[in-house]
Amino acid sequence: MDSRIDLAIGVLAALAIILVATGVCGRLAQAVGQPRVVGEMVAGVVLGPSIFGAVLPSVQQDLFTPDIKNVLYVLSTIGLTFYMFLVGAGIDHQFLNRRSIRRAATVASSGIVVPLVLGAGTGLLLADRLAGQGTSTAGFALFLGAALAVTAFPVLARILQERRMTSTPLGSMTLVAAAIDDAAAWALLAVVVALGAAGSTSGVLIAILGAALFAVGMFTLGRRLLRLLVRRVERAGTMTHGSVVVVLLIVVACGWFTDTIGIHSVFGGFIAGVALPASPVLRRELTTRLADVNAVLLMPVFFVFSGLNTELAGLLDISLLLPLALLMLVAFVGKYVGCALVVRLHGFSWRHASAVGALMNARGVMILIFINVGLGQGVIGPPLFTMLVLVAVVTTAAATPIYRASFPVSLEDAERGADDRSSVDAADPRPIPTAGTVRTTTLTERKEPA
Repeated sequence: MDSRIDLAIGVLAALAIILVATGVCGRLAQAVGQPRVVGEMVAGVVLGPSIFGAVLPSVQQDLFTPDIKNVLYVLSTIGLTFYMFLVGAGIDHQFLNRRSIRRAATVASSGIVVPLVLGAGTGLLLADRLAGQGTSTAGFALFLGAALAVTAFPVLARILQERRMTSTPLGSMTLVAAAIDDAAAWALLAVVVALGAAGSTSGVLIAILGAALFAVGMFTLGRRLLRLLVRRVERAGTMTHGSVVVVLLIVVACGWFTDTIGIHSVFGGFIAGVALPASPVLRRELTTRLADVNAVLLMPVFFVFSGLNTELAGLLDISLLLPLALLMLVAFVGKYVGCALVVRLHGFSWRHASAVGALMNARGVMILIFINVGLGQGVIGPPLFTMLVLVAVVTTAAATPIYRASFPVSLEDAERGADDRSSVDAADPRPIPTAGTVRTTTLTERKEPA
C-alpha cells in the first residue's frame, strides 16, 4: 500500500512540474510569435536528461523514476488517442468538395511523394547505423520517409485561424492538402507498425485488413449510428452526461481495437473523429469538454515523455552530425520545395507558393507521435529519435516566420478580399489583386469561424 501511495505522490509531483514547465515555455513561445506547441516541445527536451538531467541529475532521476515514466506513458497514450480524435473531428467538411480536393490533392501528393522518396533514400543510407534492432532496411526506410512526409495539421490550422485565413483560397487549399497528406502518412505508418508488430506476412495482412475493415465500418454503419448522437446533441444544444460517456466509450473502444489488431491506438482515435458527422454544436461541445483538459494536461505529458527519451548528449558524437544535417536538409527540401513548386504550377504567385510550403513544412506534434510509435515498436533507436525531435522543433518553429515573410499583411488582406468576391471554389487560384482594387475585410464586417 505504501509503495502505491508513494507512486501516486510521485506522479502528482511530476505532473505539477510538467504543467509549470510547459505552461511557461508555451507562453514564452507565444511571446516571440511562435505557436504554443513549439514551447511545449522545448519544455519536454528541457525536462529530459540532456538539460535538467545534466544540471540536477539526482533530482531529475528521482522525479522521473521508471515507475513514474510508465504512468506518464499510459497518460500520454490516452492523451494521444483523444488528441487524434479531436483532430479528426475538427476537419472542416466545408472544404471537402470535389474541386478543392482535386486541387489540394496535387499539392498533398507533392508533399508526400517528394519527402517520402528523399526520406526513404536517406533511410537506406542510414539504416546500418540508426535502425532499431531486428528492423528490416526496407521497413526502416519506409518509416523514415513517412515520418518526414507528415504535416502538423493542427499547427497549420491554428496558424491560419490566427491569421484569419482559413476560408481564403490559400487557406482552404492548404488545409485540405494537409488533411490528405496526414491521412496518407498515417496509412504508411500503419503498414510499418504492422510489419514490425506482426513479425510475419500473415500477421501483416491481418493487421492491414483489420484496419481497412475498421475504417470502412466506421465510415458506413458507424457514421449512421453517430448521426443519432449528433441529432441528440443538436436537439439539446449541449452534450449531456450520457452523450459524453458515449463519446468517451467510442474513442476508447476504437483505440483498443486498433491496438489489438497490431495498429497503434492513435489510428482508432483519428478514424473515429473523421467519421463523426459535421456538427457545429457537437464540435463546440467537444472543444469545451474534451479539448481543454487534453491540451492542458495530457498532451504536455506526451511532450515531456518524448523529452525524457531525447538524449542531446548523444549528438556530441561527431559522426552523427552529418546524418542530422542530412535529415534537416531532406526535411526542408522535401516539404517546402515540393509543395511550393506545385502551388506555383497551379498559377499562384511565388509568395503564395512559399507560404504554403512553409505551412506544410510544420511537423509539430504529428512527427512526435510518429517517432514515439516507432521507438516503442523498435523501428528506430534513441539516436535517431533525438534527431527527429530536433527536426520537429526546427521545422515547426520555422513555419511561422517563413510564412509571414512570404505573405505579409497586405497580401493577406488581398486574399481575404478575393475570398469575399467568390465562394464558388475555395481552392480556385487567382492572381493577387493590387491593394487599390481590393476591399479589405475587417472583423466587424465578417467573423471567421472559430
